[in-house]
Amino acid sequence: MRYPNGTTKVLAIIGHPVEHSRSPAMQNAALAALGLDYVYVPFCVAPEGLAAAVSGLRALGVAGFNITIPHKVSVMGLLDGLDESAEAAGAVNTVRNDDGRLVGYNTDGDGLVRSLSEDLGFVPGGETIVMAGAGGAARGAVAALCRAGAGRIVIVNRSRERADELALFMGRRYAGTEIISLSAAAELKPFLGETRLVVNSTSLGMNHEPLPFLSLADLPLTASVYDMVYSVPVTPLLRDATDRGLRCANGLGMLAAQGELAFRIWTGTEPPRGVMKGVLMGACPS
Repeated sequence: MRYPNGTTKVLAIIGHPVEHSRSPAMQNAALAALGLDYVYVPFCVAPEGLAAAVSGLRALGVAGFNITIPHKVSVMGLLDGLDESAEAAGAVNTVRNDDGRLVGYNTDGDGLVRSLSEDLGFVPGGETIVMAGAGGAARGAVAALCRAGAGRIVIVNRSRERADELALFMGRRYAGTEIISLSAAAELKPFLGETRLVVNSTSLGMNHEPLPFLSLADLPLTASVYDMVYSVPVTPLLRDATDRGLRCANGLGMLAAQGELAFRIWTGTEPPRGVMKGVLMGACPS
């Protein structure tokens, strides 16, 4: 077993709360698998202490850190630079310390794209995708899907105003993808016959709730369904997809993939394949 010493580089996650985070387990397992002299630790940081915490992490020379709820947006003004992934998502979940210069990234959306490929064999290029939800998770996901070449993204959300705002912002930034905003299942129905992927970016399903504004009934059998919720292995949406014979997956792969992308940003090293996901699968309730 490797113990920290004076040369050990420190990685961290800050949030409030942070006790529930699975990142320490999966990141430390990956670091240990490669024998890298790093350690990954969690810090509980209340909102009023965020600025001081970021300043402290900078002063201590922490090599990098993750950001989780509720700091993903508020941390942006405390950093020295933002990657395109963070600018487009409007949120930061990963920070790298470049000799005292803190640069923010967002690996959530690209983690989704990777999980879609690995877990569903889905590649966004030229395809029609339905995104349920228009919050922060949807924002990062839509940006990453646009970067991956999606042909059309249909955003359906209970609040039409939020859907419109997201569609307008992403449409201006990624002109190569057609982005449409809707607020009801009836409006969505004409698009479902051409849809190849449905993504739930909302928290609906965590307490076994259905998605009231989304029906899978008119999807072709070639379509896939992805639910970002991972605390419940089989949500009502995934159960419905399975009953209809559609390929589907929960958000566990996305969680592992975003962690692998952060690992590479910090260490410059390819993470060991399958280690993070293996840790998460062992930690997930059955």
